[in-house]
Amino acid sequence: MKFGTSGLRGLSVDLEGPVSGAYAAAFGRYLLESGQAKQGSEILLAKDFRPSSPAIASNCSAALSGLGFRVVDCGELPTPALALYGLKRGAASLMVTGSHIPADRNGIKFYRPDGEIDKQDEQAISALAAKGSEVGPTSHAPADHSRECLALFRDRNIALLPQNALEGLRIGVYQHSTVARDLLVDVLRFYGADVMALGRSQTFIPVDTEAVSADTINALRQWSAELELDAIVSADGDGDRPLVADEAGIPLRGDLLGLIAANFLGADVVVTPVTSNSGIEAAGSFAVTRTRVGSPYVIAAMQEAVAAGRHGVMGFEANGGVLTASDFQVNGQVFRALPTRDCFLPILAVLALRVDRGLPLSKIAAQFALPIAASDRLENFPTETSAALMAHLRADRGNLESFLEPIGPIKETSDIDGLRVALVDGRIIHFRPSGNAPEMRCYVEAKDASAADALLRAGLERIGQWAHEYGGVAAR
Repeated sequence: MKFGTSGLRGLSVDLEGPVSGAYAAAFGRYLLESGQAKQGSEILLAKDFRPSSPAIASNCSAALSGLGFRVVDCGELPTPALALYGLKRGAASLMVTGSHIPADRNGIKFYRPDGEIDKQDEQAISALAAKGSEVGPTSHAPADHSRECLALFRDRNIALLPQNALEGLRIGVYQHSTVARDLLVDVLRFYGADVMALGRSQTFIPVDTEAVSADTINALRQWSAELELDAIVSADGDGDRPLVADEAGIPLRGDLLGLIAANFLGADVVVTPVTSNSGIEAAGSFAVTRTRVGSPYVIAAMQEAVAAGRHGVMGFEANGGVLTASDFQVNGQVFRALPTRDCFLPILAVLALRVDRGLPLSKIAAQFALPIAASDRLENFPTETSAALMAHLRADRGNLESFLEPIGPIKETSDIDGLRVALVDGRIIHFRPSGNAPEMRCYVEAKDASAADALLRAGLERIGQWAHEYGGVAAR
């Protein structure tokens, strides 16, 4: 088991065993020992649609109940809905989800009563889990608060825009197996859009909004052409990362969605990881802070801005998930801070801009004139191999120059998270091991789409070649 960029992750077969209960119990003990909860306190529990999630949730429920917590079952719903309900009730919570990764893996996201756990919390929970201890038997069946939890989140989202704000738009919702699928249809229809539910699946489909698969893009293109859609929207497995495709079925980059959300909110401070587009600083009137990849780092930087007296503080990740650390005035109402990733805010902000400008989404995206960015990953890439590659590239400038010789000469490098390299000709290539899966990621920027695609292919090929020479790794 390992904490990554967003929660605990591991193989489903392992998490279905005692280990999930051990980590849930460790989290419960941490809350009790730190004074953030006491015996008899509520603790919320929700899950995604992965086949392993019910068993894992049951293990967590039993462990927490055995510690004296009153477990509240919030059902299958988006992670931001669970987080919002936890903030309202002042209760800690757990979300059983592997987000966008394949179904043979799963995970748990942990929330204190005041929001997401941070890196120090992760270390404390891991230490307690390593010690282990006995917990008592389950003392009660969880109360069902799934309707109340979902209703609170729905109310938040139907207050963002004026009534019938999306009237006249034809929008597809790619439902697949995301827990956001029904609520997306409901909210968009509330705003007057003509909504078509597409691709609902009873089998779990991992949708990575930061690296959309070719099969998914082909499906989006086909639906857009056949149904004459203005947009297609979707989300990852637990509904905290948005996917928005334009009128041709081409996905918009997540950092563009975050930028549009920042302008929609009128943000004063934007926090975003180093992997987000380098053109963001010049694309708004806000100050920008760059961080490492992962919501804990974005949240920490947002909290620092708030502590320094800044207002209008929000953040987003390259995957499009938007977080708010300040309250904002939106549509004549107070939009309360929710410092965890949310897919609904950016989706609604983009669709509202589509109506406001009266232009296809492809043209709106082009108006931002951001550098063309692309990203992808090599899957089934052993973590020890990615660590060895990064150590090799960092060890000596000559190693990096030799590695990039087929691609281009180096101008400068950044080591905030992974290794980000600015080339002499202005292109950018960034190598970074995934923080929550055996994957090696590559991010690029170039002057046009063909140059970005070529650079991305070249970067992935170099990684694959090095891995093969290093130890015969077969990555894809």
